[in-house]
Amino acid sequence: MKIDLNKLKLPSLYKKPSHKTGLPPGTLVYTGDEKAEPVQIYLIDYDETKVEEKPLDSPQQFSVLRQTTSNSWINLDGIHNVELIEQFGQHFELHPLVLEDIAHTGQRPKMEDYDACLYIVLKMLQYNEQKQAVESEQVSMILGPHYLITFQERQGDVFEIVRQRIRTGKGRIRKMGCDYLAYSLIDAIVDNYFHILETFSERIERLEDVLLNEPTDVVLGQIHSLKRELTLLRKSVWPLRELVAGLDRLESGLIKKGTKVFIRDLYDHTIQIIDTIESFREVVSGMMDLYMSAVSNRMNAVMKVLTIIATVFMPLGFVAGVFGMNFDMPELKWQWAYPVGFWVVIVAIMVTMIIYFKRKKWL
Repeated sequence: MKIDLNKLKLPSLYKKPSHKTGLPPGTLVYTGDEKAEPVQIYLIDYDETKVEEKPLDSPQQFSVLRQTTSNSWINLDGIHNVELIEQFGQHFELHPLVLEDIAHTGQRPKMEDYDACLYIVLKMLQYNEQKQAVESEQVSMILGPHYLITFQERQGDVFEIVRQRIRTGKGRIRKMGCDYLAYSLIDAIVDNYFHILETFSERIERLEDVLLNEPTDVVLGQIHSLKRELTLLRKSVWPLRELVAGLDRLESGLIKKGTKVFIRDLYDHTIQIIDTIESFREVVSGMMDLYMSAVSNRMNAVMKVLTIIATVFMPLGFVAGVFGMNFDMPELKWQWAYPVGFWVVIVAIMVTMIIYFKRKKWL
């Protein structure tokens, strides 16, 4: 079975340069996939005693949040509306380079300190069961004294468990500041990496079983797709280690000392994920070698059978050629020349060669 590589959907490892090339720094140009759905903005405002949730639609509502003493989490789904992102920048006094990075979906995970706020960008990965592939989405965070703004490319995320903790008041999240909220969101993304790794582990085990029994071109295509997805995962996690380490070393009032204890634990999780990814990459590379060995062994087995057949028929062809010569041979005048002199000799040669091959363990 052949694989149509034009129809095989593989995760994108590189985003093509956009038409923003050559524009001045800070120019807002959306570089992601084309979007048609409307942008959604949602607010969760909370403290130890209360939680308020509501959608936002007016830019004038943003500046009021900066004056509150409670913790405000503003989430925006849909960064293709660059005008709205620019309005965020005006009301929260964000640097133009921050706004440019938010709209550019090919950012490397990083953390930047702008004194009044922290800019954090990382990749949120989710496994699509229908497509059997990992989907990547850029998530940008703006951490201020009493607010956290998250920018997502599309609706749907892994933050619902954090929202439930805020609503129910479980844990310490409502007692802590927005720095702990930012940690919780990053931790939710990292925890989802573990879920994706479990899926990879199951896929690798299934591929190994199939590979040993039936190494077809379809299996080769699945191995190649798995290898690309692991490369995408590695590309997203390796810079995240630097990001988390930077948050731990950061000397800023926006990250409190009590939160850094949890950040150090998060750093350990990122190291564990990186080690697991490297192990999986080695296993998948070994599967590629195993596939080539299996195909080579199958080819050798076929050639072995064909060689034995050709070797058996070589003396038979010689005998048939001798008896078929156009000469007056004395042995042909014997009445038993054909059944005994020809067939008995041929059968004897075949049996002798087969016994010889079996003793040599070639059969």
